Amino acid sequence: MAVVASCKKDTVSPASGTTSVVAPVTFGLYEYASGADKRIFIPLTKVGTQSVSYLEVFDTGSNGMTLDATDILPSTMFSSSGIQVTGDSVVVNGITVTSQQSVVSYGSASSPTKAYGNLAYTNITIGDGNGSLSIKRVPFFIYYKATDGSGTQLAAHSLDVFGVGPGTSAASSLIASPLSYYSPGTGLTKGFKLAVLNAADFNTSVTYVAGLLTIGLTQADISSSGFILHPLTYYASGGYSPDIPATITYNGTSTSAEVLFDTGTPSISIIEDKTANSIGELPASSVVSVTTNQGFTFKYTVTSTDNLTEVENPNKTGDFRTIFSLDFFISNEFLTDYTDNKIGLKNN
Repeated sequence: MAVVASCKKDTVSPASGTTSVVAPVTFGLYEYASGADKRIFIPLTKVGTQSVSYLEVFDTGSNGMTLDATDILPSTMFSSSGIQVTGDSVVVNGITVTSQQSVVSYGSASSPTKAYGNLAYTNITIGDGNGSLSIKRVPFFIYYKATDGSGTQLAAHSLDVFGVGPGTSAASSLIASPLSYYSPGTGLTKGFKLAVLNAADFNTSVTYVAGLLTIGLTQADISSSGFILHPLTYYASGGYSPDIPATITYNGTSTSAEVLFDTGTPSISIIEDKTANSIGELPASSVVSVTTNQGFTFKYTVTSTDNLTEVENPNKTGDFRTIFSLDFFISNEFLTDYTDNKIGLKNN
Protein backbone atom coordinates (compact mmCIF):
# COMPACT_ATOMS: atom_id res chain seq x y z
CA MET A 1 0.00 0.00 0.00
CA ALA A 2 1.18 3.52 -0.72
CA VAL A 3 1.72 5.59 2.38
CA VAL A 4 0.16 9.06 2.49
CA ALA A 5 2.10 11.09 5.04
CA SER A 6 1.29 14.33 6.78
CA CYS A 7 3.74 17.23 6.66
CA LYS A 8 3.16 18.00 10.32
CA LYS A 9 5.62 16.34 12.71
CA ASP A 10 4.36 14.83 15.95
CA THR A 11 6.04 15.44 19.28
CA VAL A 12 8.37 12.56 20.10
CA SER A 13 10.29 11.95 23.30
CA PRO A 14 13.89 10.63 23.48
CA ALA A 15 14.62 7.05 22.49
CA SER A 16 14.35 4.01 24.75
CA GLY A 17 16.84 3.54 27.55
CA THR A 18 16.93 7.09 28.93
CA THR A 19 15.71 8.01 32.41
CA SER A 20 15.04 11.68 31.71
CA VAL A 21 11.79 11.19 29.79
CA VAL A 22 9.13 13.31 31.46
CA ALA A 23 6.51 13.40 28.71
CA PRO A 24 4.80 10.53 26.88
CA VAL A 25 5.56 9.75 23.25
CA THR A 26 2.73 10.68 20.88
CA PHE A 27 2.59 10.00 17.16
CA GLY A 28 0.18 8.95 14.45
CA LEU A 29 -1.14 5.79 12.87
CA TYR A 30 -2.48 5.04 9.39
CA GLU A 31 -6.16 4.43 8.68
CA TYR A 32 -7.53 2.46 5.74
CA ALA A 33 -10.85 0.94 4.65
CA SER A 34 -12.05 -1.38 1.93
CA GLY A 35 -15.82 -1.60 1.96
CA ALA A 36 -16.95 -2.34 5.52
CA ASP A 37 -13.48 -3.55 6.55
CA LYS A 38 -11.37 -1.01 8.42
CA ARG A 39 -7.74 -1.21 9.53
CA ILE A 40 -5.28 0.86 11.51
CA PHE A 41 -1.56 0.38 10.89
CA ILE A 42 1.60 1.28 12.75
CA PRO A 43 4.72 1.93 10.64
CA LEU A 44 7.73 -0.31 11.23
CA THR A 45 10.82 1.42 9.87
CA LYS A 46 13.79 -0.48 11.31
CA VAL A 47 14.34 -4.12 12.26
CA GLY A 48 17.76 -4.99 13.62
CA THR A 49 20.29 -3.24 11.39
CA GLN A 50 17.95 -2.90 8.40
CA SER A 51 15.79 0.04 7.42
CA VAL A 52 12.38 -1.23 6.30
CA SER A 53 9.00 0.20 5.34
CA TYR A 54 6.12 -1.96 6.59
CA LEU A 55 2.67 -1.12 7.89
CA GLU A 56 1.76 -3.62 10.61
CA VAL A 57 -1.81 -4.13 11.80
CA PHE A 58 -2.14 -2.39 15.17
CA ASP A 59 -3.97 -5.07 17.15
CA THR A 60 -5.33 -4.76 20.70
CA GLY A 61 -6.66 -8.30 20.41
CA SER A 62 -3.33 -10.15 20.18
CA ASN A 63 0.02 -10.14 21.92
CA GLY A 64 3.42 -9.53 20.35
CA MET A 65 4.88 -8.57 16.99
CA THR A 66 4.57 -11.04 14.11
CA LEU A 67 6.79 -10.37 11.08
CA ASP A 68 7.45 -12.22 7.82
CA ALA A 69 11.04 -13.34 7.24
CA THR A 70 10.89 -12.21 3.59
CA ASP A 71 13.41 -9.39 3.00
CA ILE A 72 14.26 -9.54 6.71
CA LEU A 73 16.39 -12.70 6.63
CA PRO A 74 18.51 -13.88 3.67
CA SER A 75 16.32 -15.87 1.26
CA THR A 76 18.76 -18.81 1.54
CA MET A 77 17.99 -19.11 5.24
CA PHE A 78 14.33 -20.10 5.02
CA SER A 79 11.71 -21.77 2.85
CA SER A 80 8.09 -22.83 3.17
CA SER A 81 9.27 -25.70 5.33
CA GLY A 82 11.14 -23.70 7.95
CA ILE A 83 13.97 -21.39 9.04
CA GLN A 84 17.48 -22.81 9.21
CA VAL A 85 19.00 -22.27 12.65
CA THR A 86 22.23 -24.01 13.63
CA GLY A 87 22.34 -24.67 17.35
CA ASP A 88 20.19 -22.72 19.77
CA SER A 89 20.24 -19.45 17.83
CA VAL A 90 21.85 -17.46 15.04
CA VAL A 91 22.36 -13.70 14.64
CA VAL A 92 21.60 -12.22 11.21
CA ASN A 93 21.17 -8.53 10.34
CA GLY A 94 21.00 -7.66 14.03
CA ILE A 95 18.24 -10.23 14.64
CA THR A 96 18.71 -13.18 16.99
CA VAL A 97 16.66 -16.06 15.58
CA THR A 98 16.23 -18.97 17.98
CA SER A 99 15.54 -22.61 17.22
CA GLN A 100 12.27 -22.42 19.17
CA GLN A 101 9.48 -23.05 16.66
CA SER A 102 5.77 -22.41 17.04
CA VAL A 103 2.50 -21.53 15.30
CA VAL A 104 0.32 -18.44 15.83
CA SER A 105 -3.40 -18.44 14.96
CA TYR A 106 -5.67 -15.47 14.23
CA GLY A 107 -9.38 -15.22 13.54
CA SER A 108 -12.07 -17.82 14.12
CA ALA A 109 -11.44 -21.01 16.06
CA SER A 110 -13.04 -23.07 13.28
CA SER A 111 -10.94 -21.76 10.36
CA PRO A 112 -8.00 -19.75 11.70
CA THR A 113 -5.33 -17.95 9.73
CA LYS A 114 -1.95 -19.32 10.84
CA ALA A 115 1.68 -18.20 10.84
CA TYR A 116 4.56 -20.70 11.20
CA GLY A 117 7.89 -19.52 12.51
CA ASN A 118 10.40 -19.01 15.32
CA LEU A 119 11.00 -16.94 18.42
CA ALA A 120 13.42 -14.08 17.70
CA TYR A 121 14.80 -10.90 19.30
CA THR A 122 15.78 -7.56 17.82
CA ASN A 123 15.80 -3.79 18.17
CA ILE A 124 12.98 -2.05 16.31
CA THR A 125 11.92 1.45 15.31
CA ILE A 126 8.22 2.21 15.04
CA GLY A 127 6.78 5.34 13.45
CA ASP A 128 8.24 7.16 10.47
CA GLY A 129 9.18 10.67 9.33
CA ASN A 130 6.12 11.99 11.13
CA GLY A 131 7.56 10.80 14.46
CA SER A 132 9.27 7.59 15.60
CA LEU A 133 10.47 5.63 18.61
CA SER A 134 13.17 2.98 19.06
CA ILE A 135 12.68 0.00 21.37
CA LYS A 136 15.52 -2.35 22.26
CA ARG A 137 15.66 -6.14 22.52
CA VAL A 138 12.07 -6.91 21.57
CA PRO A 139 11.06 -10.61 21.51
CA PHE A 140 8.91 -11.31 18.45
CA PHE A 141 7.67 -14.06 16.15
CA ILE A 142 9.35 -14.28 12.74
CA TYR A 143 7.38 -16.46 10.35
CA TYR A 144 8.36 -18.26 7.18
CA LYS A 145 4.86 -19.22 6.05
CA ALA A 146 1.28 -18.05 6.60
CA THR A 147 -1.93 -19.81 5.54
CA ASP A 148 -5.59 -18.82 5.45
CA GLY A 149 -8.49 -20.79 6.90
CA SER A 150 -8.51 -23.20 3.96
CA GLY A 151 -4.77 -23.86 4.19
CA THR A 152 -3.79 -21.75 1.16
CA GLN A 153 -0.42 -20.05 1.58
CA LEU A 154 -0.62 -16.27 1.79
CA ALA A 155 1.62 -13.72 0.12
CA ALA A 156 4.66 -12.44 1.99
CA HIS A 157 3.92 -10.00 4.84
CA SER A 158 0.17 -10.67 4.63
CA LEU A 159 0.08 -11.49 8.34
CA ASP A 160 2.35 -8.84 9.83
CA VAL A 161 0.73 -7.89 13.14
CA PHE A 162 1.74 -5.53 15.95
CA GLY A 163 -0.11 -7.06 18.88
CA VAL A 164 -0.38 -4.73 21.90
CA GLY A 165 -2.61 -6.83 24.16
CA PRO A 166 -1.65 -7.22 27.84
CA GLY A 167 -0.85 -10.94 27.81
CA THR A 168 1.76 -13.14 26.16
CA SER A 169 1.80 -14.72 22.71
CA ALA A 170 0.58 -18.22 21.98
CA ALA A 171 3.87 -18.66 20.11
CA SER A 172 5.96 -18.17 23.25
CA SER A 173 5.41 -16.89 26.77
CA LEU A 174 8.55 -14.79 26.15
CA ILE A 175 6.71 -12.69 23.53
CA ALA A 176 4.48 -9.80 24.63
CA SER A 177 3.46 -6.41 23.29
CA PRO A 178 6.49 -4.54 21.89
CA LEU A 179 5.24 -1.45 23.73
CA SER A 180 5.60 -3.27 27.05
CA TYR A 181 9.39 -3.40 26.53
CA TYR A 182 9.69 0.37 26.31
CA SER A 183 10.62 2.21 29.52
CA PRO A 184 8.86 5.59 29.29
CA GLY A 185 10.89 7.32 32.02
CA THR A 186 10.52 8.67 35.51
CA GLY A 187 6.97 9.49 36.54
CA LEU A 188 5.35 7.59 33.67
CA THR A 189 3.69 4.16 33.66
CA LYS A 190 4.32 1.50 31.01
CA GLY A 191 1.35 1.43 28.69
CA PHE A 192 -0.43 3.28 25.90
CA LYS A 193 -3.65 5.09 25.12
CA LEU A 194 -5.44 5.22 21.81
CA ALA A 195 -7.36 8.36 20.89
CA VAL A 196 -10.71 8.21 19.11
CA LEU A 197 -10.16 7.21 15.49
CA ASN A 198 -11.19 9.61 12.73
CA ALA A 199 -14.13 8.11 10.83
CA ALA A 200 -13.57 10.41 7.83
CA ASP A 201 -10.05 9.02 7.26
CA PHE A 202 -11.18 5.44 6.75
CA ASN A 203 -11.07 5.22 2.96
CA THR A 204 -9.20 3.40 0.19
CA SER A 205 -6.21 5.71 0.52
CA VAL A 206 -3.89 4.79 3.39
CA THR A 207 -4.11 8.00 5.41
CA TYR A 208 -1.80 9.21 8.17
CA VAL A 209 -3.69 10.52 11.22
CA ALA A 210 -1.56 12.41 13.72
CA GLY A 211 -1.75 12.04 17.49
CA LEU A 212 -3.64 8.76 17.71
CA LEU A 213 -1.16 6.77 19.79
CA THR A 214 0.40 7.85 23.09
CA ILE A 215 3.05 5.61 24.67
CA GLY A 216 3.70 6.08 28.38
CA LEU A 217 0.88 6.95 30.77
CA THR A 218 0.72 9.86 33.17
CA GLN A 219 -0.82 9.69 36.62
CA ALA A 220 -3.70 11.77 35.29
CA ASP A 221 -4.34 9.21 32.54
CA ILE A 222 -4.93 6.47 35.08
CA SER A 223 -6.60 8.45 37.84
CA SER A 224 -8.43 11.60 36.77
CA SER A 225 -8.88 11.80 32.99
CA GLY A 226 -12.18 9.95 32.80
CA PHE A 227 -11.02 6.44 31.90
CA ILE A 228 -12.88 3.66 33.71
CA LEU A 229 -10.22 1.11 34.64
CA HIS A 230 -10.77 -2.64 34.53
CA PRO A 231 -8.40 -4.93 36.50
CA LEU A 232 -7.39 -7.90 34.37
CA THR A 233 -7.38 -11.58 35.29
CA TYR A 234 -4.13 -13.53 35.20
CA TYR A 235 -3.97 -17.04 33.74
CA ALA A 236 -1.05 -19.47 33.84
CA SER A 237 -1.34 -19.80 30.07
CA GLY A 238 -1.30 -16.47 28.25
CA GLY A 239 -0.79 -14.18 31.25
CA TYR A 240 -3.19 -11.28 31.76
CA SER A 241 -6.33 -11.57 29.67
CA PRO A 242 -7.80 -8.53 27.87
CA ASP A 243 -11.33 -9.98 28.22
CA ILE A 244 -13.63 -7.87 30.41
CA PRO A 245 -16.82 -9.19 32.06
CA ALA A 246 -19.91 -7.33 30.83
CA THR A 247 -23.64 -7.53 30.23
CA ILE A 248 -24.83 -7.10 26.66
CA THR A 249 -28.34 -6.25 25.54
CA TYR A 250 -29.43 -6.57 21.93
CA ASN A 251 -32.96 -6.29 20.60
CA GLY A 252 -34.41 -6.90 24.06
CA THR A 253 -32.20 -9.88 24.87
CA SER A 254 -29.58 -9.69 27.63
CA THR A 255 -26.59 -11.97 28.09
CA SER A 256 -23.45 -12.04 30.20
CA ALA A 257 -20.20 -11.97 28.27
CA GLU A 258 -16.41 -11.78 28.35
CA VAL A 259 -15.70 -8.86 26.03
CA LEU A 260 -12.63 -8.20 23.89
CA PHE A 261 -12.24 -4.73 22.37
CA ASP A 262 -10.27 -5.55 19.26
CA THR A 263 -8.72 -3.17 16.72
CA GLY A 264 -7.66 -6.28 14.80
CA THR A 265 -11.27 -7.19 13.93
CA PRO A 266 -11.94 -5.10 10.83
CA SER A 267 -15.71 -5.00 10.50
CA ILE A 268 -18.08 -7.46 12.20
CA SER A 269 -18.57 -7.51 15.97
CA ILE A 270 -19.53 -10.90 17.35
CA ILE A 271 -21.82 -11.39 20.34
CA GLU A 272 -21.50 -14.85 21.87
CA ASP A 273 -24.78 -15.83 23.53
CA LYS A 274 -25.06 -19.42 24.80
CA THR A 275 -28.85 -19.09 24.96
CA ALA A 276 -29.21 -17.86 21.37
CA ASN A 277 -31.44 -19.90 19.09
CA SER A 278 -31.42 -17.47 16.18
CA ILE A 279 -27.84 -17.06 15.01
CA GLY A 280 -26.68 -14.64 12.37
CA GLU A 281 -26.26 -10.98 11.51
CA LEU A 282 -28.36 -8.46 13.40
CA PRO A 283 -30.58 -6.43 11.05
CA ALA A 284 -30.01 -2.72 10.46
CA SER A 285 -31.49 -0.47 13.19
CA SER A 286 -30.76 -3.07 15.87
CA VAL A 287 -29.53 -1.44 19.08
CA VAL A 288 -26.73 -2.97 21.13
CA SER A 289 -25.79 -1.75 24.60
CA VAL A 290 -22.94 -2.89 26.85
CA THR A 291 -22.24 -2.41 30.55
CA THR A 292 -18.94 -3.70 31.93
CA ASN A 293 -18.40 -5.00 35.47
CA GLN A 294 -16.76 -1.65 36.33
CA GLY A 295 -19.65 0.46 35.06
CA PHE A 296 -18.43 1.55 31.64
CA THR A 297 -21.38 1.75 29.22
CA PHE A 298 -21.75 2.30 25.52
CA LYS A 299 -24.48 1.87 22.94
CA TYR A 300 -24.58 1.68 19.16
CA THR A 301 -27.01 1.12 16.32
CA VAL A 302 -26.34 -1.37 13.54
CA THR A 303 -26.49 0.04 10.01
CA SER A 304 -26.01 -1.59 6.62
CA THR A 305 -22.37 -0.44 6.49
CA ASP A 306 -21.21 0.28 10.06
CA ASN A 307 -21.36 -1.45 13.45
CA LEU A 308 -22.10 -4.74 11.68
CA THR A 309 -22.85 -7.34 14.36
CA GLU A 310 -23.47 -11.08 14.42
CA VAL A 311 -24.87 -13.28 17.19
CA GLU A 312 -23.27 -16.68 17.68
CA ASN A 313 -23.66 -19.52 20.16
CA PRO A 314 -20.33 -20.45 21.80
CA ASN A 315 -21.52 -24.03 22.19
CA LYS A 316 -21.36 -24.21 18.41
CA THR A 317 -18.41 -21.91 17.63
CA GLY A 318 -16.12 -23.08 20.45
CA ASP A 319 -15.17 -19.45 21.21
CA PHE A 320 -16.70 -17.82 24.31
CA ARG A 321 -15.40 -14.28 23.67
CA THR A 322 -17.66 -11.48 22.55
CA ILE A 323 -15.55 -9.31 20.24
CA PHE A 324 -16.22 -5.68 19.39
CA SER A 325 -14.59 -4.54 16.17
CA LEU A 326 -12.65 -1.46 15.13
CA ASP A 327 -15.94 0.48 14.98
CA PHE A 328 -15.87 0.66 18.80
CA PHE A 329 -12.71 2.79 18.66
CA ILE A 330 -14.36 5.44 16.47
CA SER A 331 -16.55 6.46 19.42
CA ASN A 332 -14.45 5.50 22.46
CA GLU A 333 -10.95 5.94 23.83
CA PHE A 334 -8.85 2.98 24.97
CA LEU A 335 -5.97 2.56 27.41
CA THR A 336 -3.75 -0.35 28.48
CA ASP A 337 -1.64 -0.18 31.64
CA TYR A 338 1.10 -2.84 31.47
CA THR A 339 2.41 -2.09 34.97
CA ASP A 340 -0.80 -2.49 36.96
CA ASN A 341 -2.47 -4.78 34.39
CA LYS A 342 -5.59 -2.78 33.64
CA ILE A 343 -7.57 -1.69 30.59
CA GLY A 344 -9.22 1.72 30.57
CA LEU A 345 -12.30 2.63 28.54
CA LYS A 346 -13.69 6.12 28.00
CA ASN A 347 -16.66 7.48 26.07
CA ASN A 348 -15.82 10.30 23.69
